[in-house]
Amino acid sequence: MYAAFGVASPFMPAFFQARGLAPEQLGILFGAGTAIRLVSGPLCGRLADRTQALRVVLAVCTALATLGALALLPAQGFSILLTVSLFHAAALAPITTLADALALSAAAPHGAARRFEYGWVRGTGSAVFIAGTLLSGQVVGDWGLTSIVVLQAALLSAAACAALLVPEPARHEAAAPVATRAPTGVRELLRMPLFRRLMLVSALVLGSHAMHDAFAVIRWSEAGITPAKASMLWSESVAAEVVIFFVVGPRLVQWLSPAGVVVLAATAGVLRWVVMASTTEVLALALVQPLHGLTFAALHLACMRLIVAIVPQHLAATAQAMYAVGAVATTALLTLASGRLYASFGARGFLVMALLCAAAAPLALRLRAVRPGQ
Repeated sequence: MYAAFGVASPFMPAFFQARGLAPEQLGILFGAGTAIRLVSGPLCGRLADRTQALRVVLAVCTALATLGALALLPAQGFSILLTVSLFHAAALAPITTLADALALSAAAPHGAARRFEYGWVRGTGSAVFIAGTLLSGQVVGDWGLTSIVVLQAALLSAAACAALLVPEPARHEAAAPVATRAPTGVRELLRMPLFRRLMLVSALVLGSHAMHDAFAVIRWSEAGITPAKASMLWSESVAAEVVIFFVVGPRLVQWLSPAGVVVLAATAGVLRWVVMASTTEVLALALVQPLHGLTFAALHLACMRLIVAIVPQHLAATAQAMYAVGAVATTALLTLASGRLYASFGARGFLVMALLCAAAAPLALRLRAVRPGQ
């Protein structure tokens, strides 16, 4: 699954640009794609909780995402590209949250012993993401941008089959009355003040990545940075994820507490986006790309610990989806804004992303009230 993301993520904006889309159209396309996740993510998460079939829902969504990737190959024109990309985004949206719910359930302590560290699984995904990103940089140079869509479709089809092999969480009969009413789980989650604050803080920090995801490679290409170097820079940021997930992150969460790690991630975001706004020097970019380990990976680990502590098991998939909704909604708005910001101000638009991270840091301090039991 993460290999499929890795081969496509860095160059997908360039793929659509090569199909003739202007910056404003790119902003609309990616913003609309992000916005549709507001519907598909929670809907599939709630469906998985109601049916207690997380594994099957994950496999079906991944298979549909494969079809969406293949449909991009013949698509031409803004309206057709927009329609196909919306279907593709809707199918992709639930798969990471469903996978997280499955992994967290399998990693949960059994008796006095922990089965395994969740960060190991998520870190493996990031490591394979790097391999996919490095591969895409070479493949694009040899066979063009269309090749990344073919690679993603092949990897997603393999992921759909592999999803059927993962363990399904034990059924919780006591949770059935709650699970039979779709809106109930969402309302129950939104009545939790700490969960609402967690959604807001994560939305600000994760949403600040919107301009980077949509325009970083385009900006680097305009500055003369080759596809191979761009993929190396992108891979460097994901390599930092692996280090955080496998080695640094669990210890960092224990040392600083989950709330402290969220504050650290927001502070790192301020520095990262200020540098992105200021220069295209490869050395400077190479120095700040590892901050992604904090702005994403450390933040994600901390939020996962907080969700497990705050949310009951029978709402696990719904909570993962709702947690993503805050980030998705913010990212959708910011991606739409990024198109206009980049068209009007160029890289200085990254300063807006820095301000969002600056706003998140003080809000995270109240999450200190949560005491994870893991």
